[in-house]
Amino acid sequence: MTKRTIIYSDLPLLNEDIMENIKQLMEHGADKIELMIDGEKWNDMEMLFEKIATQLKDLPVSFTIHPPAWDINLTSENKAIREASFHEYKKAIKFAGMIGASHVVIHPGFCFSPVFNKELAQQRAKAYMNQLCEIAKPLGVRLAIENVGYNGSAILTEEEFVEFLEDVDETAGYLIDIGHAQLDGWNVPNVIKIIKDRLIALHIHDNMAASDDHLPIGEGKMDWQAIMDVLNQEEIDCELILEYAPGTSLEALRTGKNYLEQNVFVG
Repeated sequence: MTKRTIIYSDLPLLNEDIMENIKQLMEHGADKIELMIDGEKWNDMEMLFEKIATQLKDLPVSFTIHPPAWDINLTSENKAIREASFHEYKKAIKFAGMIGASHVVIHPGFCFSPVFNKELAQQRAKAYMNQLCEIAKPLGVRLAIENVGYNGSAILTEEEFVEFLEDVDETAGYLIDIGHAQLDGWNVPNVIKIIKDRLIALHIHDNMAASDDHLPIGEGKMDWQAIMDVLNQEEIDCELILEYAPGTSLEALRTGKNYLEQNVFVG
């Protein structure tokens, strides 16, 4: 039987107290939480990991991990930035292992100038994916490779994304960010069908088809019925992660969870 879990990202509470954030999310119906380990409260990660790992494992919720998102780029033209980005992902994977997190989100990288070679960026990304799989596999942690970038900064087209993991260890699977896909003009239901056997999760949020707004479901231009239809038609075991913008009311997460429970099988 198909099983799906609804997860709350703590992105709406970015830069607030970590443990208090988790408490608030639990109060608003969270059973599983995606920790965005970015912002000032995660500044001293190495010391923080040891401090809070035991606390997190004692809570009646489970976790996924989203490494720092704004300042790292595995396919940067600058070698030092590539290596620092890899180091941050490596730390996030080890932390995931410490707290029993089911997966870590991985951004394959960005290409911010048409002067840069996207084929070379893809080769760099693939090499890093293989190295990260070697770290994650012994820890029992999956890697969820996300489609990132829009307005020309994505290193993978729709067609390239669905083929990207063909020669990568099964430790890695796909995470489709629905909002990013809309900005890049992807046929989201079709992509879900193609990669359903390696689909780990969906990042669920809406936008007005112009910028990465991370709006609650129904507040943008996304065709949610088409996405719900394909999820109901296909036997897909994937997690549904509500990833709303910083400052979004936590009641919007509860509303989003109710929408998903009413419109797609969750078990």
